[in-house]
Amino acid sequence: MTAMQEIDLSSLCQSCGACCGYSQNWPRFSVESDEELALIPSGLVNARQSGMRCEGDRCSALQGEIGKATACGVYAVRPEVCRTCMPGDAECAMARRKFGLPMIETA
Repeated sequence: MTAMQEIDLSSLCQSCGACCGYSQNWPRFSVESDEELALIPSGLVNARQSGMRCEGDRCSALQGEIGKATACGVYAVRPEVCRTCMPGDAECAMARRKFGLPMIETA
């Protein structure tokens, strides 16, 4: 087993947050039901009701400092696009590159 396999890859997100600050078009709604969307505080939804509200490119639900320590303020009800971005995948690599963070090597 390699050192990276021994680390819980999901814990890497809590010291990153790059995907949440990559683009104001990224935290969009796609397959969520009306019931699921109703669980997201309205103040965090954009004016078009098409995704999360952003401040610049940063999702307004992101807490903390990108690349240091972050958390999602609506983690339990975050959009599907947020749920599918995984540590080390292509989207993760693209977002980390924007912030000058090293790539995550997965097996």
